[in-house]
Amino acid sequence: MTDSYDGPPLMPPPERASFLDGVRFAFGTLTVLPARITRWDRPAARTGMACAPLAGLVVGVLAALPGALLLLLGGGPLLAAAVTVAVPAALTRGLHLDGLADTADGLGSAKPADEALRIMKQSDIGPFGVVALVIVLLLQAAALSDIYADSWIRGALAAVVAAVAARLAMTLACREGVPAARPGGLGAAVAGVVPRRAAVLIAVLVVALAAAAALPLGLPAAGRSAAAVLAALLAAELLLRRCVRRFDGVTGDVFGALAEVAATTALIVLALG
Repeated sequence: MTDSYDGPPLMPPPERASFLDGVRFAFGTLTVLPARITRWDRPAARTGMACAPLAGLVVGVLAALPGALLLLLGGGPLLAAAVTVAVPAALTRGLHLDGLADTADGLGSAKPADEALRIMKQSDIGPFGVVALVIVLLLQAAALSDIYADSWIRGALAAVVAAVAARLAMTLACREGVPAARPGGLGAAVAGVVPRRAAVLIAVLVVALAAAAALPLGLPAAGRSAAAVLAALLAAELLLRRCVRRFDGVTGDVFGALAEVAATTALIVLALG
């Protein structure tokens, strides 16, 4: 998610958005999968960002399938990991990675908030952005390679958990009280739309489901899966607070950076042990 999305202006109708409207909003803004957005307003954004982990689930499954298939066909864990990392980038048009790079450039610029936001808006990528992209992609591929070397099942599950945790970080970043850094862009469209209680409940549900999904692999695996989601959310929260202090709010680029940091953190935790 970045501010490059140029949707119609937000309208504030009083009625609630349906679950289907929210799902379309989530998939239409967070993925390239075909999902015609039927409503572009605050109620739809609220339901859509609450459904963000669902979009992560689909992205994770689509990323895990080719990686697991390569291993079953005799490919190595590094090849499987590289392909698994590439799929989410393709399914988001690289927007989350672009957001990571822009956020790194903004944070590293040491400029006032307005100037930093202008730097983030530029189409080119600076040295901080390049370094951030290289480090994150290397960490993701290395962690997944270690996990795939253990088994394709653990690797596939790690890909799904990381993708869900990445979108859950977005849901929490959209909670009430988190301001937008500027009035335009997708960041302003979703900032502060999710009620705090709903965000917490969704987070608890995702952590529980992550543990349950890994339970067939044993209690240690279930605990590690839950810990991976919690660690991902902690890392994303630290970055979110830094960005709010630095930019006076969030942007679409910040949401993309949160997703990549959360996914990377989850994969590192899953690779331990």
